[in-house]
Amino acid sequence: MPAKDDPVVIKKYANRRLYNTGTSTYVTLEDLADMVKKGEDFTVQDAKTGDDITHPVLTQIIFELENKDGQNMLPIPFLRQLIAFYGDQMQMIVPSFLEQSMTAFAKEQERFREQMKSAFGKSTVDMMQLGPMKALEEQTRRNMEMFQNAMRMFTPGAAGSSAEPPKKDAPAKSDDLQELKEQIAAMQRKIDSMG
Repeated sequence: MPAKDDPVVIKKYANRRLYNTGTSTYVTLEDLADMVKKGEDFTVQDAKTGDDITHPVLTQIIFELENKDGQNMLPIPFLRQLIAFYGDQMQMIVPSFLEQSMTAFAKEQERFREQMKSAFGKSTVDMMQLGPMKALEEQTRRNMEMFQNAMRMFTPGAAGSSAEPPKKDAPAKSDDLQELKEQIAAMQRKIDSMG
């Protein structure tokens, strides 16, 4: 029996059925998506070979969600950029960058949620003045801008890239960008030392 902190093992059988060994029940990809949303850790194993197939199953969940009722979350330009990095010399840096970006985005969203929680104590009029959708749109715009700037750094000479320094209209944004630049420089030094 796995320890409390160990991930739940999901076994995938040849008939494509998924079996949750923690609950002793068959589950669907939708159930696994719910587990991810709840923060429940799991691994998926091929029932016959015991191979870890978590990555392709999670990718399949994203594929299913992207095709469900027009819920496209991944924009076409992002997908094109991602595909272009396969086989590129920068391919090994992209997963780490994406993971760090998503972690930063999740922290920012949590901060936004906390602000919203504190605002719920106020009247509806006060909520309208806060403009929660505007704040979310602005945060999304800043995250996309940061991602695009970072991608330009990865592909010098690409269309639209420039050596122009980022605007310093917000101290937090400047700090985030500086931290990102430092991380990229550290990764570049590591790549250089490997070469």
